[in-house]
Amino acid sequence: MSKYISTIGLLVLSNVFMTLAWYGHLKFFNKDGGHSSTPLWTIILLSWGLAFFEYCFQVPANRIGSSETGGPFTLVQLKIIQEVITLIVFMIFSVTFFKNTQFTYNHLIGFALLVGAVYFIFKA
Repeated sequence: MSKYISTIGLLVLSNVFMTLAWYGHLKFFNKDGGHSSTPLWTIILLSWGLAFFEYCFQVPANRIGSSETGGPFTLVQLKIIQEVITLIVFMIFSVTFFKNTQFTYNHLIGFALLVGAVYFIFKA
C-alpha cells in the first residue's frame, strides 16, 4: 500500500511544481503585478528552476510506482494517473489564482471522460 501512496503523493507534488512552472508566470509576472517588463529569458529560467523540482518528484514517483521496478502500476496506468492528477492540480490552481477562470459543463464532461479512461485502463 505504501508504494501506491508514495507514487500518488510524489505525482501530486510534481504536478504542483509543473503547474507553477507552466502557468505561474501568467499570474505572478502579468501586467497587473508590476512585473510585465520582466524579460522572457528570466521567466524561462525561473520556470526551468521550478521544473527541476518537478523532476525531483516525478522521476522517483515513476521509479517507485512502475511495475518495471517492482511498483504496483503499469506504464500506462502511471501515465493516466499523472494526467488526472495534472487536471485536478490545474483546476485548483486556476480557480485559486485566476479568479476569472470558470469551469463549464463541457469541462466537467471532459473530466468525467478522463475518469472513465482511468476506469478502462485499470480494468484491463
